[in-house]
Amino acid sequence: MGSNLPTRILIIEDDQDDFLIIEACIKDIPEKAFQIDWCYDYGEALSRIAQAGYDLYFVDYLLGEKTGLELLQDAKALGCEDPLVLLTGIGNREVDIQAMTIGAVDFLVKSEINTEKLERCIRYALERSSYIKALRINERKFRSMFERSKDSVFLTGEDLVFRDVNNATCELFKYNKEDILRFSLYNLFARKEAAELLKEKLTRVGEVEDLEVELMTRNKERRNCILSISRQAYASGETYIQGIIHDITNLKRIERATFQIEKLRGTATLLRTLAHEVRNPLTNINLSVEQLKPELNSEDANIYLDIIARNCGRIDTLISELLDLSRPAEISLQKSGLQEIIDSTLSAASDRISLKNIRLELAYPERPAFVMADKEKLRIALLNIVINAVEAVPPQSGVITISIRKEDRHYKVYINDNGSGIPEENISRIFEPYFTSKTNGFGLGLAATWNILQSHRAGIDVNSQLGEGTSFMLTFEEA
Repeated sequence: MGSNLPTRILIIEDDQDDFLIIEACIKDIPEKAFQIDWCYDYGEALSRIAQAGYDLYFVDYLLGEKTGLELLQDAKALGCEDPLVLLTGIGNREVDIQAMTIGAVDFLVKSEINTEKLERCIRYALERSSYIKALRINERKFRSMFERSKDSVFLTGEDLVFRDVNNATCELFKYNKEDILRFSLYNLFARKEAAELLKEKLTRVGEVEDLEVELMTRNKERRNCILSISRQAYASGETYIQGIIHDITNLKRIERATFQIEKLRGTATLLRTLAHEVRNPLTNINLSVEQLKPELNSEDANIYLDIIARNCGRIDTLISELLDLSRPAEISLQKSGLQEIIDSTLSAASDRISLKNIRLELAYPERPAFVMADKEKLRIALLNIVINAVEAVPPQSGVITISIRKEDRHYKVYINDNGSGIPEENISRIFEPYFTSKTNGFGLGLAATWNILQSHRAGIDVNSQLGEGTSFMLTFEEA
């Protein structure tokens, strides 16, 4: 309240004589201005409290058929934040405790009331109310920041079991709040050794700042994140952990895609230069062979000339293949269902899948997932990924899972396997032409896949862990 305005007080009392005594004592308080009103009806009192028209309420314990404790409870249920003081005819410790538990700021025995006690009670109640209101304003402000943050913000115990999380945390990990409060952050780490390192550092230092980690969602999708956590303490001395997680998965994807595009762009420039420099002398060799053939009648000479011609042809074909990989694939986009394309892909790979007795698990949405695609080209791209998965998983116990999920205006295709995995140092190179870890491979399959997906303006992301398996995630715009 402003310093020149009177303090507004409502006395809720069914005995007028008691009201007049309390009013007189309040008016005797020096150097203070008061507006004092009287209410004796329970329902009307509750209505006035709901309108929040007063700075302080004195509530008698006996109010006809109901009690002041009931009025306190109803007032708090209405969201009353103004101070309430309970009045009673006789001292009763049990009633005192109940009143304070419900939220009363003080408890006065009417027979002991005087001006001095009321002045102290009013001053204390208003100061405490002002302090609590400021705390609540700050709490609402920080709660709003907590809930509105686009980053994951959370509180945990020392074991990193979540105690409170914001909506962004639930969205990041794909759990509802009730479920995620059963987890420890350690359980969400994609790599156990990283969780152990965090535990050790938190024990030793008490905080971790801007640690890059890989966390796992409910859908087994790996997310690249920046984690900062620190140990804090309540006034009671009990410690807790507060933290924030910034999801940088999309930034990482863009970074990898940009790096891959730059590498392919550099490779394409080199290939075009080599093609030009090699094809010129190659053309001269072919022309020379054609000129020599009529002039040399020797059978041995013709054999050698044929060898030269064939190898020139192989070199020319190889140059054409390399140039094709460096150019965007020529495609004809039509509205197509991803389910149909995937089924066609699996049909082409069915023999390989059957021979290794691989278990295939599919999870499709009920409605067709329509995207703009060149069916045949996209089938080739998917087939290269599926064949790699088939070759990576063990016979008899191999599992390949393919699922389609809709997220906003995109469809995501996940191709997961429980195979041998890809070494971390190779992940960034698997789409390079002629890079392969297979003894009998040419390294063209995934390079072609990348090229086709780029032509579809589709995103591709790969996560893998040695001994556990690999996951490809392809992202298409909804048609």
